[in-house]
Amino acid sequence: MAKRQQAEFIKWLGPILDALRDLGGSGKPREVSAWIATKLNLGDDVLNSTLNSGESRFHNQVAWARQYLIWENYLDKNIRGAWVLTASGEKKKLTIEESRLIVKKWIDIFTKARKSGIKPDLNDTQIDVGIEIISNDNLNLLNVLQGLSPKGFENICKLLLRESGFENVEVTGQSHDGGIDGYGTLEINPFVSFKVLFQCKRYKGGVSRSQVGDFRNAMLGRAEKGIIITTGHFTNEAIKEANRDGAPKVELVDGEKLIKMFEKVELGVKAKTVYEVDFNFFEPFF
Repeated sequence: MAKRQQAEFIKWLGPILDALRDLGGSGKPREVSAWIATKLNLGDDVLNSTLNSGESRFHNQVAWARQYLIWENYLDKNIRGAWVLTASGEKKKLTIEESRLIVKKWIDIFTKARKSGIKPDLNDTQIDVGIEIISNDNLNLLNVLQGLSPKGFENICKLLLRESGFENVEVTGQSHDGGIDGYGTLEINPFVSFKVLFQCKRYKGGVSRSQVGDFRNAMLGRAEKGIIITTGHFTNEAIKEANRDGAPKVELVDGEKLIKMFEKVELGVKAKTVYEVDFNFFEPFF
């Protein structure tokens, strides 16, 4: 089982570098995943598969593959929010065999580090298998959000929107309203503001294309902007539907982005300082 799961994430190392080169040297995590999914023509069985946490298995594996590229100095580890090629990464083309050797190299380094008394900042399952890249803190927050009552989740989303700059945010509490759970006003400047409708989905799985379409239909003529917030993820087709040409754009906030928003405004979470072991520094000493 472990070997099969390893093979699943190893094959994304090369495509990540290809994607970032094509994107101009840098890109958001979801942009990279979307590029790979499109260029490799991945099927729904891959894109819609989820982990127990509700996180997209494919995106999780791509994120884990990215970590090995950071350790190998092909991606910049110091930039948050975007994946950026280093000078070495810009020139490197990786085959599957080269990717497999990189993974084996770093697993060996972690193994030696444990034996030498250096505790890696990752658990054994992550090192050996390469899945569940999300930190325990993030998983705990996601689990808390997924465990809230439907009404509680709507109200916490209301509070998050207020903390993020929205005004007059209200939860409608109305059933049979086309999936509209609430509304608010976002002021761009003293001259420009617009009404926003939002929908809250306390999911562990994926939000489908039809659900995005139904929400858009419900918001037409009622607001300039719509947001769907979920603790799960959006299927590839749902993302395409949200950005379909000729239709009002629907903003999508999945579990991963939701966690970052909570952290940004420090809502229900406390910041802490963490020191990570720099394995690139210690590598020559093993």
